[in-house]
Amino acid sequence: MQTNIWDNQIEIICDGGDHFKRVCSPRDAVACLTNHWPDQRGRAYAAAKRACLKAIKGEVALSIAEAAFVKAAEEAGILKH
Repeated sequence: MQTNIWDNQIEIICDGGDHFKRVCSPRDAVACLTNHWPDQRGRAYAAAKRACLKAIKGEVALSIAEAAFVKAAEEAGILKH
């Protein structure tokens, strides 16, 4: 049974570095991509949003959505290491 929770929690930097947000699932990721993302959005952003929406529907593996989200956060410079 699929739980829709990622194996790893991903932390991103929000509000110019004043806050951090933990992303634990494709649903969290879509909300974050929609509401907490920097204005500059590249190819990885679009790919992550597609992958996460498909993961919610069960059309792609959670690991693919997770990797796409990490890549988008790295591209945006907001991945907390």
